[in-house]
Amino acid sequence: MASRKRVFELLRTINIASCQCPAHSHRGNFHVTNSTISKDYAFEIKCTTVRYGLGVTKEVGQDLVNLGTKNVCVMTDPNVVSLKPMKAVMDSLTRNGVNYKVYDRVKVEPTDSSFKDAIKFVKEGQFDGFVAIGGGSVMDTCKAANLYYCDPNADFLDYVNQPVGKGKPVTVPLKPLIAIPTTSGTGSETTGMSIFDFEEISAKTGISHSALRPILALIDPLHTLTVPRNVAIFSGFDVFCHALESFTAIPYTERGPAPENPALRPVYQGSNPISDVWARFCLQSLRKYFSRSVHNPDDIEARSSMHLAATMAGVGIGNAGVHLCHGLAYPIAGNVKGYVPEDYGSEPIIPHGLAVSITAPAVFRFTANSDPEKHLEAAELLGEDVSAKKRNDAGNVLAEVILKYMDLLDIDNGLAALGYSAEDIPSLVKGALPQHRLLKLTPVPQSEEDLSKLLEDSLTIY
Repeated sequence: MASRKRVFELLRTINIASCQCPAHSHRGNFHVTNSTISKDYAFEIKCTTVRYGLGVTKEVGQDLVNLGTKNVCVMTDPNVVSLKPMKAVMDSLTRNGVNYKVYDRVKVEPTDSSFKDAIKFVKEGQFDGFVAIGGGSVMDTCKAANLYYCDPNADFLDYVNQPVGKGKPVTVPLKPLIAIPTTSGTGSETTGMSIFDFEEISAKTGISHSALRPILALIDPLHTLTVPRNVAIFSGFDVFCHALESFTAIPYTERGPAPENPALRPVYQGSNPISDVWARFCLQSLRKYFSRSVHNPDDIEARSSMHLAATMAGVGIGNAGVHLCHGLAYPIAGNVKGYVPEDYGSEPIIPHGLAVSITAPAVFRFTANSDPEKHLEAAELLGEDVSAKKRNDAGNVLAEVILKYMDLLDIDNGLAALGYSAEDIPSLVKGALPQHRLLKLTPVPQSEEDLSKLLEDSLTIY
């Protein structure tokens, strides 16, 4: 009965979220009585310290000694635990006399249940530091474990984003966390985001606060040489959408309300001149190195460049944010049926990078009118000649460029190829509606009908 009541309350909140009146619009405004809400007037850039270089993982033990840590939790997943990157970490910790315990049960595309398992593990230890070695799932799990370790009396939903959770700000000091990514995609090593599938509603949500950022990211391109083909493709498309979405997100001066206290300014602030620098860098890198890194896995220059691009995209989205591709991707991944991609084991899963890219052509046709020049610039950075293109064609131009990359890298032909049909669209829309922080960052407002149309247009894409 309690669970049923919880679902009812959540669905009522979601219905409010879908309203397009001024009280609940994508600009983030809400009902007020005696005051006028102003839009924001400032942005800020917060970033993890990044260290990049071939073999830099060997320095992690010295870093932990410099931080004064004595007993460290090393988090990874069942695949990475037996690979060279993990051995490099353990060798460095042993060589520098750092005690550690390994948690290797991180679930790829984590859930609230898998988060809670990791939290239980760390609460049984006496850790003064954390190391995350793996992909975004590992880093996100480690961030959450660090948070709830440092606030052991918190309820799990206290810090989870609204409307699913309470969205409380993080005020407790966290332990130092060093992130060592082994894939080139999520950018989680530089962000304050921790994403998981909330099983109760079959959609992703997460925890968002700058305090979750790792204090140091060791970007070691050697780790990318063992990344399988499909992992390289899907993680690369995550970079692709990170760059495009942060570049085209609502400008920071159009997001509101302005915070009453600067400490309350959200992690996702909207596009700004500095995040645009990172987005442009990533789009140029994708043009030059994405296909090379997939088709020539021993190409150290290409794989190194994609690894750096992933981190730079993380810096961009960690301050500007992402929008509709990610908002739609969360229920697409959360409602997976029987899709089992190669290189991801035997269980049904829609990898995050695939889920975000599958609606990208439709999304950028939809958002282009908000800023045709930026959409055309993005297409040009990805290799398209836009000199003769008109502003009114910006959405189609960018969508066609995206489709060229998707076709070149063998992305499935839309949601139908992932197991969805038109009958699934209402449930996918319902799963997208709670993604407040993402829908607010979309540069144009969306109704439920708009979301349905975007998903319908994405059933087949070629």
